[in-house]
Amino acid sequence: MKYYYLEPEVSGGFGDNVILDASVHPPLITRLHYEFDGWLGDSMVTSFPCYLVTEDVKEKILKSEFSGVTFDKVEVTTSELFEEMQPDQKLPPFVWLKVNGEAGRDDFGIAKDLRLVVSERILDALKPLGISNALIEPFEAS
Repeated sequence: MKYYYLEPEVSGGFGDNVILDASVHPPLITRLHYEFDGWLGDSMVTSFPCYLVTEDVKEKILKSEFSGVTFDKVEVTTSELFEEMQPDQKLPPFVWLKVNGEAGRDDFGIAKDLRLVVSERILDALKPLGISNALIEPFEAS
């Protein structure tokens, strides 16, 4: 099976209510608060080292029994910039996608350089749900 680096749209960053341990790398997040500054419409977004997906992506992943991922709740808010630039934009429900798989083996994994790696099956599942602003490039396991 083929694997790919997937770098989703960065739509914002951590909000005030995030709980993280920055003494380790990557930072250890125990409570995720994601504040959107804008949104181009993709069903997956990121702010290192976290990934968010829409509820419909979560359902697709669970239904397809893809490996290497669990889900958790996330607090989602919008910034003043978001309200100013996209006042009529409504966000769909998002969930925290927690990657725990091995890159190049599981459907979701984190490479040694800390980038997200997904299987071709994941790309095939995500593309119809919207990841047009993500960067995708081949992953070669070393």
